[in-house]
Amino acid sequence: ASSSGRKVTSEAESRIFWLGLITCPLVWVIFAFSALFSFKVKWLAVVILGVILQGANLYGYIRCKVGSRKNLTSLATSYLGKQFLKQTVAKEEQAVS
Repeated sequence: ASSSGRKVTSEAESRIFWLGLITCPLVWVIFAFSALFSFKVKWLAVVILGVILQGANLYGYIRCKVGSRKNLTSLATSYLGKQFLKQTVAKEEQAVS
């Protein structure tokens, strides 16, 4: 644990997480081909849903990991800009009153 009380994830934990996140959709794709070639159509719907949901999960985590690096600065800048604008407008309204 760090000095602020938060747990710090290790490099191994991060690799296990991403490995599991990437392999799950691959396993679902293997299940999809298995259900398709064995003509088990009722299971194909379940497998397709699993592929879609796991793919969406992987896509979301990748977007968060990549987006958090490049958008954090622009997010902070726009937030501070909005706060400055609100304070300026509030001061002008008080001056007019």
